[in-house]
Amino acid sequence: MDYQYEINAKSNGFKAVCGVDEAGRGPLAGPVFAAAVILPENCEIDGLNDSKKLSEKKREALFDVIKEKAISWSVASVDEKVIDEINILQATYLAMKNAVEGLDVPADYALIDGNRMPPIEIKGETVIKGDAKSMSIAAASILAKVSRDRFMLELDKKYPQYQFAKHKGYGTKLHYEMLTEHGVSPCHRMSFLKSFFGEKK
Repeated sequence: MDYQYEINAKSNGFKAVCGVDEAGRGPLAGPVFAAAVILPENCEIDGLNDSKKLSEKKREALFDVIKEKAISWSVASVDEKVIDEINILQATYLAMKNAVEGLDVPADYALIDGNRMPPIEIKGETVIKGDAKSMSIAAASILAKVSRDRFMLELDKKYPQYQFAKHKGYGTKLHYEMLTEHGVSPCHRMSFLKSFFGEKK
């Protein structure tokens, strides 16, 4: 994990390189989140890594450090109704686009985690497993993940019967049991549940 991708972009004349990542493509409920982060050159953030490899406590601690040290950061989300309308891939692209456009210091180059480029207005490149290779993508992965987890904790208060605090909307055994018992809530992604409810009939 280093700044090589950022350094390479800057050597090609780009000045403000942002890392972009998403959280919540797979869950059955709630929005998909994305974040964009521009870090200062060679900024040191101890323990920064792919959000999936960190404990919840460590992610929460890094969340504040990243926001404090970043030149600019932005988090955006697209809710379950739009996900159902345009599909999860397009909704993820939209969240990424909104995150990049939400930066208060405009980026001129984007490093996107994954292998598909969202339709953003600036130049950029995709980096497969970028959240384990690029510091700015790793930072974005943490902002997106923590923001989404916090949102799901709020949903848990609103719909306690689904136990969102435990599974964050992912398709766990517990979540499917709650769906069987209570049916769907307004925050569920119906496009993700067609086969499940088809089987129940």
